[in-house]
Order: sequence, then C-alpha cells, then structure tokens
Amino acid sequence: MSVTYNTNISKFPLRGPGNRITQLFGIEYPIIQAGMIWASGWKLASAVSNAGGLGMIGAGSMYPDTLREHIQKCKAATDKPFSVNLPMLYPDLEKHIQIIIEEGVKVVFTSAGNPKTWTQHFKNHGITVVHVVSSSKFALKAQEAGCDAVVAEGFEAGGHNGREETTTMVLVPAVKRAVTIPIIAAGGIATGRQMLAAMVLGADGVQVGSRFVASEEASSHPLFKQAIIQAKEGDTQLSMKKLTPVRLLKNKFFEAVQDAEKRGANEEELKQLLGRARAKRGMHEGDMDEGELEIGQVSALLEDILPAGLIVKKLWAEFNEALQNPI
Repeated sequence: MSVTYNTNISKFPLRGPGNRITQLFGIEYPIIQAGMIWASGWKLASAVSNAGGLGMIGAGSMYPDTLREHIQKCKAATDKPFSVNLPMLYPDLEKHIQIIIEEGVKVVFTSAGNPKTWTQHFKNHGITVVHVVSSSKFALKAQEAGCDAVVAEGFEAGGHNGREETTTMVLVPAVKRAVTIPIIAAGGIATGRQMLAAMVLGADGVQVGSRFVASEEASSHPLFKQAIIQAKEGDTQLSMKKLTPVRLLKNKFFEAVQDAEKRGANEEELKQLLGRARAKRGMHEGDMDEGELEIGQVSALLEDILPAGLIVKKLWAEFNEALQNPI
C-alpha cells in the first residue's frame, strides 16, 4: 500500500473542512482531550470543547448513574461536540452503552477490547466511533470493524498501554501505512511542536492526556497535579505487564509492584497487590505513597497547572509557531 505524507508543511490541512479530524467531529482544532480515569469529568470535557478541541468524559472510573450525570452536566455546560471514552474491560459496560445512546452522545472512543463487539451497534445509533490501538495490526482490525478513526497511542502514554512498547514516532507512520481512516496520535504530546511532529509523521490530529491532567478543571487530586509538574525524566515506567500494562509515576506502590515482579509474582499475586480502588486512592484521593498514579512520560516537560481552555489555545499557538519556524 502506498502512503503519501505531508512533506510541505506550509500546505497542511490544519483545521476546518480541510482537516479530517475537525471535519469528523465538527470541532475547530484537531486537538482531542484524552479520557483519563479520575481526571476527565464534565468540567474538563466542557472546558476543552468550549475552547475548540474535543473534550472527553472518562467513563472508566464512573458508575452508570455517575456517567449519566456527567453527560447531562457537560451538555448543559457546552453546545459544542464532546465525547465519552469507554474502556471495554470495565464492569457495567452494557449499562454505560445504553446511557450513552439515551443521552445522545455523538462521539465514543473505545479502548481495551475488541472493536468489532460494539462498533456497529453504536453506528446504528448514529454515533461516531474511534478505537484506541497500540499497533498497526489492531488499527487495521479497527478499520475492518467499521471505526471512523483510530487513536495510535505510543509507549510514552500514561495509564493503560500496549504490550508492544512501540513509541509514537514509530507507531504513527506504521498505522498510516496500514489504514486509510483518520489517525489521531497519542503518547508523549503536550506541546505544539510535538503536535506538529505527529502530523508530519501522518497523523490528522492529536490526543493529549497528561497535559490536561495537570489542568485546573481536571478532577485529579491537587497533590497528584503537583507531583506531575514536579516529575523529571525517568520518573514514570511501564508496569504490570502480566495484568494490563500501565505507565505509573514511581512511588511506594510502584516499588512494591516492581519487587513483586522481580521475584516472579504471578497474575493472581499482582491482582491482590493492586486490590480495589488503588487508582482512585492515588489520582483522586491524593495518596501519593500507596496510590496508583497513572501518567505519561511527557510529565517531565510540564511545569504548571493551567486552565484547560488556555492549554488548547497554547497548543494551537505553539503548533502554528512551529509550523512557521520548524527548526
């Protein structure tokens, strides 16, 4: 399959009807806020959407009634498009899906599961479906399942991650070669210059997670936000590959997981160590020692906590500056 790349950066389809992502979602900028658990409630999603990006409610940390409440509040807070992230490995999946349909959500990002299972059901209700992938093989499966776009999420990303450990710089062009549907790059993107790099590699837009966790509207705990902006290179690492790989900020809990894995702990032992509500304990309740702290490598570049709308505008301004002065 032949692939055409945008080698003349002055002719990028950046926004509006010329860009496949802004056209697909009906948004102003090809900037997507990731659906991070315990961080992506209605306040963050509506703020991003109001600023011209695509905000996203993270359903993975929500009971069905909570998800419905956040969708309704988001609809009241913005008249712009927004989406819901739906990890397919969580309980209450079918209840979540029914609520998404009943509340008239127009865009769903699915992850951590087979896209064939629910994509056609969503599309039968007029919902645009995007699936998160960590390899070109799974990107092709998502396209074959009828997904409207894919998120190519590299190894740098926080939270649940691919076992392949493929970096964004390798993954995006590989996915570009494999599929014809729009591609959203994710993992290691927090600046406009990184956004430009992803689009040079073949992405039509970007999904940004860690930068929005450290925003004023994110529902993550203030102590977690402070830990993110204080993080340095090497302070995060992929862990728990025997369960579901997840990138964590290093702390006492992370070290316990590392010790268990070094002595050959099996899947059941790791499940017991993880226990229940470990992520909530860290990211939402602020236990910086014993909580699970999911964040990306790009946290090492973050220095401040900003309003989400300003983050969108700053990304876009940096992108255009890099476009005019690429070196």
